Amino acid sequence: MTATQTNWLEVENTLDSGVYNKHAVVMVRAEGARVWDSEGREYIDCVAGYGVANVGHSNPEVVRAVQEQAARLMVMPQTLPNDQRAEFLQELVSVLPQGLERVFLCNSGTEAMEAAKKFAITATGRYKFVSMKRGFSGRTLGALAFTWEPKYREPFGSAVDDAQVTFVTYGSVEELRAAVTEDIAAVILEPVQGEGGVRPADAEFLRAAREITREKGALLILDEIQTGFCRTGKMFAMEHADVVPDGVTLAKAMAGGVPIGAFVMSADVANKMPKGGHGTTFGGNPLAMAAGIAAIRFMKREKLWEQAAEKGAYFMQKLRAIESSKIREVRGQGLMIGVELKEKSAPYIAALEHDEAVLTLQATPLVVRFLPPLTISYEQIDRAVEAFARVLQSVNPREVAAGVVKEEKQTE
Repeated sequence: MTATQTNWLEVENTLDSGVYNKHAVVMVRAEGARVWDSEGREYIDCVAGYGVANVGHSNPEVVRAVQEQAARLMVMPQTLPNDQRAEFLQELVSVLPQGLERVFLCNSGTEAMEAAKKFAITATGRYKFVSMKRGFSGRTLGALAFTWEPKYREPFGSAVDDAQVTFVTYGSVEELRAAVTEDIAAVILEPVQGEGGVRPADAEFLRAAREITREKGALLILDEIQTGFCRTGKMFAMEHADVVPDGVTLAKAMAGGVPIGAFVMSADVANKMPKGGHGTTFGGNPLAMAAGIAAIRFMKREKLWEQAAEKGAYFMQKLRAIESSKIREVRGQGLMIGVELKEKSAPYIAALEHDEAVLTLQATPLVVRFLPPLTISYEQIDRAVEAFARVLQSVNPREVAAGVVKEEKQTE
């Protein structure tokens, strides 16, 4: 069966696994902070592939790097050194805090978290972990143990090894101190909780986490899968608190749209893993490496972290100026922004897409998440805010209460 323009959506809905709540639209093209559907309708994208397209969709420098590398060499296992891999590793380490100097390359954020779990165990000889309430760390069985929301874990029962994980309140130094005992391998936390409602951690909490883990011989592992690569107004969100962990999980924006992941760690952590203790087929492939080199160089040259800081402040100022009794709070860091409503956010997200051609995300049932490419223009920000203000007025609260508009379950 060959899909045509008239049945792309039907084919995908029929043959896909069924685990996604799909929109009734087919996206076919993107550039910068804009995407187009198969009917030619243009949207402002404040989803960015769940925070992947930081350098903009189809960034010309990333596109050129991928095209040139695809014609030369696409796959090469990490047992065989490669010029692009070596160059990428140098670029990546150059933007990381000193001490984070060893890299395990993989293909996604969840894979990076799986690697972090194994490296933490071999580095400490311990098997228990501390994670955060409202935290999100991935969907594979290993990473799922660190993900707070029970609805993600419960369908898989005892296959999820969550008995080895203690969850503490995000931001509570007292709970963290009580939970980190002599048998804890690592504390896992996001500097800004994305799926958990766009909640930035206090600098004092991150510094306390660093102090407590060091005292107890545990690792501090920061999940910068969504916050990394300029998203929060710094190259990495940990820089806001001047904290250097033992390891960092990275993915999403690192290669400008090409699948990639990495667990970056200190030499002490890396050296404890035995040869052959972990591996991957596609991790570190030359195609992703070439894309990553181009993306990181673009970020550095354009000082994309400064753009995120300035545009994020502007975006949040505009959102806070909206006069609506439906808004409880606007919060965020850089261009990672959440608007918490006093009622379900899904109908407003749906109306933004259908009525205003603005794509946004949900983060908890009450929060509308704005996660645009960092190259978004101020004019596009203005249009997105004006659209949001309109839907806050136009969506009928009674329809919301009655659940007339289907709730969207959008997750990374």
